[in-house]
Amino acid sequence: MPMWTKPSFSDEISNEMYTTGTRGLNCCIQCATCSSACPAVDYMDHTPRRLIGMINAGFRDEVLASNTFWTCASCYACTDHCPKGIHPAELMYVLKRYSIWKNRYQEGLVGPEFSRRFVRTIMKTGKSYEPGYAPAFIFEGGFQGLLREMQMGVKLLRKGRIPLIPSRIKRVESFRRMLSRIVPLEGIA
Repeated sequence: MPMWTKPSFSDEISNEMYTTGTRGLNCCIQCATCSSACPAVDYMDHTPRRLIGMINAGFRDEVLASNTFWTCASCYACTDHCPKGIHPAELMYVLKRYSIWKNRYQEGLVGPEFSRRFVRTIMKTGKSYEPGYAPAFIFEGGFQGLLREMQMGVKLLRKGRIPLIPSRIKRVESFRRMLSRIVPLEGIA
């Protein structure tokens, strides 16, 4: 009788990739086409090519401590150019979800906290409510950034583009049950 063994980090990530309908990372030939196509690569700790290599080599802690997947611009240039049909952009989404699910990521990054707040808002109301995110991030751009955000917020309020109070969808409980079956929500919502 075969014993069950815990899947490796590479297997866990590859399994998540398969669930999105993409090819596994073991197909990567390390050609660096994804990295050369990426407009955000200069801001990343590791290039997409290197990140895939690190995942395949089992460097779980180093991968999850990276800012690479939080820096991804989601432009899909890497996916369009990959000669092996791997979807590096989808990998970035997988790693974001995985790092939040496992509560493992680099301290000080805006992305994980924003994602957490977004999911909490969605779970509460069934809709996104952008003004609810502002207090946590409004000071990131310093005083100048604060003024710009306030000016834009006032304009959007005047035009009726931002509600003062978040609205809820009908049957939000059904929505929560459905979402909890799709997304691992431990520690998020």
